[in-house]
Amino acid sequence: MNQTYDYVIVGAGSAGCVLANRLTEDPDISVLLLEFGGSDRSIFIQMPTALSIPMNMPKYNWGYQSQPEPYLDNRRMDCPRGKVLGGSSSINGMVYVRGHAMDYDEWQASGARDWGYSHCLPYFKKADDWAFGSDEYRNQQGPLSVNNGNNMQNPLYRAFIEAGAQAGYMKTEDYNGRQQEGFGPMHMTVKNGVRWSTANAYLKPVLKRPNLQLISGAMTQRILLDGKTASAVEFLKDGRLQTAGANRDLILSAGPIASPHLLQLSGIGPAGVLKAAGIAVKHDLPGVGENLQDHLEFYFQFRCKQPITLNGKLDLWSKFLIGSRWFFFKTGLGATNHFESCAFIRSKAGVKWPDIQYHFLPAAMRYDGNAAFDGHGFQLHVGYNKPRSRGTIKAISPKIDDKPEIIFNYLQHQDDIEGFRACVRLTREIISQPAMDAYRGSEIQPGEGVQSDSDIDAFVRSAVESAYHPSCACRMGEDSMAVVDSETRVHGIEGLRVVDSSIFPTITNGNLNSPTIMLAERAADIIKGKGMLEASQAVVGLGDDWESKQRSTSAS
Repeated sequence: MNQTYDYVIVGAGSAGCVLANRLTEDPDISVLLLEFGGSDRSIFIQMPTALSIPMNMPKYNWGYQSQPEPYLDNRRMDCPRGKVLGGSSSINGMVYVRGHAMDYDEWQASGARDWGYSHCLPYFKKADDWAFGSDEYRNQQGPLSVNNGNNMQNPLYRAFIEAGAQAGYMKTEDYNGRQQEGFGPMHMTVKNGVRWSTANAYLKPVLKRPNLQLISGAMTQRILLDGKTASAVEFLKDGRLQTAGANRDLILSAGPIASPHLLQLSGIGPAGVLKAAGIAVKHDLPGVGENLQDHLEFYFQFRCKQPITLNGKLDLWSKFLIGSRWFFFKTGLGATNHFESCAFIRSKAGVKWPDIQYHFLPAAMRYDGNAAFDGHGFQLHVGYNKPRSRGTIKAISPKIDDKPEIIFNYLQHQDDIEGFRACVRLTREIISQPAMDAYRGSEIQPGEGVQSDSDIDAFVRSAVESAYHPSCACRMGEDSMAVVDSETRVHGIEGLRVVDSSIFPTITNGNLNSPTIMLAERAADIIKGKGMLEASQAVVGLGDDWESKQRSTSAS
């Protein structure tokens, strides 16, 4: 194969599937979509409750790991990335969080021109198929189905929301609408009981378009350059090295780890990093692989005094019944990710928008799906969401099979340490409210003995895990450390773009799948040279008296 298309997209993940759909809306535009991963037809991918299974399968997960993290007791941290159609949207937790409006204004202030909230909101709406109606923030006609799963049938979900209100925090019915801050129902990308990945939402409906060609099992090796112009992409398919050219653009949508790595393998990146890896320097671009960011979280676990949690559903017979109901009817506990209530709060007075996130789970279990202890329990996934620590991604050789060196430098910055101290203390106060009295048993983790700053710090270092939101290592902007400009074009290279979460300037407050889809929706219009959707004038909700109060009622 040595063919030429208008566009070649590397990666059929959260961004690549969106681009493949939108770019081929014009029948005169030809698109090649390259993906190494294979089919997503597995029941473990499509059944929402089975989310922990594909994430732990090498067949579907690239299985990246960090280097020993110096501020986390030298622990190596897992960094799962999807290796399947739909990418990480096919193995993630399906949680739908847009982030706070101010996150995007932060992007714009950092140099990402016209990427403020007013410009991004119309593209969130374009993607959105919201189960509960349309307004100036939400839409019901987009490809991406969003709902609340089983609508919080377990009483623990609503008890958690009420406990937040009793502790002095706001309630919010739609944290993806006007008001992110507060306690309320959580949203997920599930349609009719099935995981609604970008493969299901965007790619499969258009696979029969004659102007779209998908090649799976294609391992991209590098971008080929003709001087300072990207001329073709080189990939390995069935043991044969092949190339494909692009008349207009080559687009990297390989994800937050693979996109910076592929740039470096192609000779585009910091000269020192490339030389150390034995890669010829084609274009010295110092920001490639820098500015790496991620979210951390830990599980705050309690025993439950009533036998109503998912811990009672982990035996083989219960799993068989849940799976059978889902297989035949796509309903029941198999049709939800179980994160059906949540909260976004500020860690202290003077913080303008939320920097702590909660996922509430009516079970106490690990990410591998196994029980954390015998008996019934519930847990909160809690994390400090606006980290100031920064890491790097570095190629170690010219070979694509040699995974890059990844180091996040988690908890390097003192603000992040203090943020997690707030996570521990504020969570205890919330769960101590009367709404939880009928359910709250003893604290399992961190444990009631963990009280002092030093105790909390030691616990966090030993127990915290990645929330699997790597991003920002090909930052968008106009300064010398930016990798792409505000139109997603790689600085200094013609015909090459990057469109995925690696180009976020800063990490948003929440899960990253929705912002990645929004980014790809907007980038598609930019790439096509199409007029942008009209900027929104929707009002942004902020906490009352945020400059002087950590909460919005007298309970603070």
